[in-house]
Amino acid sequence: MTEESAHDGDEATADGGGQSDEPRYSSAYRSDGGDEGVVRRDRFSGGPARSFLSSLAADERIFEADLEVDRAHTVMLAEQGIIGDDVAGQILTALDAIEVDGHGSVPDGEDVHEAIETAVIQRSGADGGKMHTARSRNDEVAACIRYRLREDVLEAIETTLALRESLVDVAEAHTETIMPGYTHLQPAQPTTVAHWALAYEGAVRRDTERLLEAYSRINQSPLGGAAFAGTTFDIDRERVADLLGFDGLVVNSMDAASSRDFLLETTQALSTHATTLSGLAEDVIIFANRGFVDPADDYSSTSSIMPQKKNPDTLELVRAVAGDAAGGVQGLTTTLKGLPRAYNRDLQRATTHAWETVDAVTEASEVAAGAVATADWNEAALAAAAGDGFSTATGVADLLAANGIPFRTAHELVALAADDGADYDALEAAAQEVLGESLAAHVEPAAVETALEPAESVASRDSQGGPAPDAVAPQIESARESLAADEGSRAAAIDGLETAREALRSEVNGYV
Repeated sequence: MTEESAHDGDEATADGGGQSDEPRYSSAYRSDGGDEGVVRRDRFSGGPARSFLSSLAADERIFEADLEVDRAHTVMLAEQGIIGDDVAGQILTALDAIEVDGHGSVPDGEDVHEAIETAVIQRSGADGGKMHTARSRNDEVAACIRYRLREDVLEAIETTLALRESLVDVAEAHTETIMPGYTHLQPAQPTTVAHWALAYEGAVRRDTERLLEAYSRINQSPLGGAAFAGTTFDIDRERVADLLGFDGLVVNSMDAASSRDFLLETTQALSTHATTLSGLAEDVIIFANRGFVDPADDYSSTSSIMPQKKNPDTLELVRAVAGDAAGGVQGLTTTLKGLPRAYNRDLQRATTHAWETVDAVTEASEVAAGAVATADWNEAALAAAAGDGFSTATGVADLLAANGIPFRTAHELVALAADDGADYDALEAAAQEVLGESLAAHVEPAAVETALEPAESVASRDSQGGPAPDAVAPQIESARESLAADEGSRAAAIDGLETAREALRSEVNGYV
C-alpha cells in the first residue's frame, strides 16, 4: 500500500499517447515479463530497504478490492476513450486470470498494487501498463482500503445487531425478574434483569449508530485524486464511484489521496463499542461469581488442575479486547498526528491498526452476543439478593418525601434506620429521634412495609426509562423498532454494494 513515487510522472507514456514505451520501461513491460516490478526499476530496485518498504504480504486483505478498483478504472478509461476497447479487454482478461490464481501468484513487489500491475503486463504485454493511466497508487490504495473497510464495518455492525437482539430477548423474558442494582459495586436499589439488559442495549444501539455513520464517510471514492493534484486526462470520477458502489466522492484531490480520518473515526467507533462490551463482560463475570447467572458451557472453560471450575473466560477475553482497541486508536492517532499533506509513507503503517481493531472487536461482539443469548439467570438467587444492603432505602425516603417530609430530612431518617436494623421498627425509632413523633403521623405503616419490599419498590419506579414492568414495555418496543431500522440500513448498504458489483461485472463482460 505504497505511494506512487517514481511513477507519478509517467501517465502520458503509460497511455501510449504516440510515444514509445521502450526507452522508459524495463523488462517488466515486455510481453515476455520478468521479475522486476513496474515502478522502481533499476535505480530504486535494490538494497536492503526493499523488504522494509514492502507491504505485499499484508496487502492480501485488499487483493480483491484492488482487482475491482482496477476493473472499474479500466472500464472508465475505455468509456472515456482514453484507452481502446481492445486494450481494456486485454487488461480485464488479465485481471480475471490473476483473481483466479490468487494473491500468492502475483510477482514480488512493494505492494499488491504494483504486483498486480506487473502481473497484468506480464500477461498482456506493455499495453497492460495503460491500466495505470490517470491515477496514482495514492488514490488507488485509498480506494482499496475504503472498499474493504466498508465490508468489515458492515460485518461489525451485524454483530452489534445480534448483541442487541440478544439483550432485548433477555429483557422480554425477564421484565419481572428482580435483581440487585449496584453503584460502586455496593447494593444500591433493586431493579430487574430487563432493566439491566436494556441499559446495555441502549449503549450498543449508539455503538451501531456510530459505525453506520462511519460507514457513510468510508463509502466515498477518492479515485481520480491521483498522486494528489488530479490528472490532465478527461476522467469521469463519478462513473468509477458508481461502478464500485461508493455513495459519492472525496472531491478535493489532495484530500482524496492523503486523508485517513475515516480510518481513525472507524477505529474510535470500534474502540467505543469494545468499551461497552468490556462493561457488559465485567457485569456478567461478577454476576456469575455471585451465582446470579450461569454462562453456557460453550462460553466457559474449566481448569487444567481444578476439575470443579467453570470459568467465564471467553468474557474475560472480550473484556481485554477493549485494551487492544484503545491501543489501535492510540497507534493510529500517533501515526497520523502531524503528517503534512499530501501523501507520506507513514500511512502504510496506519491501516494495520484499523484492520486489527475491526477484526478483534467484531469477534468480541459476536462472542458477547452468544454469551448473553445462552446464559441462564438464577431468578431465586437474584430475588434473594435484591434487598441486600437495605436497597429499598431510597424508595422509603421517596415515600416519606411524598407525604410531606422534606427529602433531606427523610434521607437523614432512613440513613439512621439503616444502621439499626433497616426494618419498620428501626424506621419508627429513627422517626422519634429525627422528627420527635411517630412515623405513623405522616404515612400509613402498611405503605412503609410495602416500600420495604424489593418487588414493590421496582413496581413503583414507573417513570420513563425506569425498571417497572410498565416502564420497561415501551423501552422494549423502542429497542425493537430501532433494531429493525438499523437492520434495514445495513441491508440497504449490502444491496447497494452487491448491485454495484453486478453492474461492474456486466461492464467487464462486455470487454472480455
